[in-house]
Amino acid sequence: MQINLRKAMFVLPNLFTVSSIFLGFYALVLCAGDATPQQLYQAALAIFFAQFFDAFDGRVARMTKTQSDFGVQLDSLADVMSFGAAPALLVYKWALAPLGFVGIFVSFSFAACGALRLARFNVLAQRGDKGSSRFFVGLPIPLAAGAIVALVIAHYRQFGSTTDPATRVPIALVVVLLSFLMVSTIRYRTFKDLHLSAKSLLVFAFVTIGGVAVGIATRASFVLVVYMAAYIAMGIAETLIARARPPRDEKTLPAAVRAELAADEALEPDDEDVEGDKREQDEYI
Repeated sequence: MQINLRKAMFVLPNLFTVSSIFLGFYALVLCAGDATPQQLYQAALAIFFAQFFDAFDGRVARMTKTQSDFGVQLDSLADVMSFGAAPALLVYKWALAPLGFVGIFVSFSFAACGALRLARFNVLAQRGDKGSSRFFVGLPIPLAAGAIVALVIAHYRQFGSTTDPATRVPIALVVVLLSFLMVSTIRYRTFKDLHLSAKSLLVFAFVTIGGVAVGIATRASFVLVVYMAAYIAMGIAETLIARARPPRDEKTLPAAVRAELAADEALEPDDEDVEGDKREQDEYI
């Protein structure tokens, strides 16, 4: 009985991952054919909820101590479908189809760059490389998909129709930017180093009040768009500021600081312990 229970525990996190795959597939079905604005909105919601399952499969695996290489590979395949192919088709049907081949190529670039990012992480993880847990390297694919989903949801809640011709080129540029950020070495904060303190509570209160203010001034659906835009802009700004600083003489730094800098290479995965916690991939891709 105990052995069967243990086997069932290994299935549990994979059920979360498969649920994410189902929602991604459902989004693809909704986008197929001559999709209506309501169907595209429902597809965006499906991808949005897929993010919840993707966020919890790794946590469930750690809680049950059922991390496995199989789970890591399954999670990557799920992300390619739910946060690569599904958002790419969604944004194509929603705004880029009238652009012809350019729209196809831009949508494809999003799915391709997402797959490249996942492949890069898997290769580095298999090599046993370790990076800083404080940063993602490049924009994680679930967050890139979340940016597209936020735009679709906000637009539908505001207008309830297809996009205006004047907005199609700007949307294409946004998709190109998201594609580039996924395969770039721009670092984004994971916020895993935050601890309960007066400063963190103040920042949380400021972010919450800002979101409430945006929701009251516009619509609640625009809050996610603002949060996503602010997070993306923060990563770009921090990277530009860091690169603009004069180089430091690492010999004058404390040994602990030098060790952290050495472990924080731009192309390394951001897991705290890749070998002991590979299933945590969902938080770093």
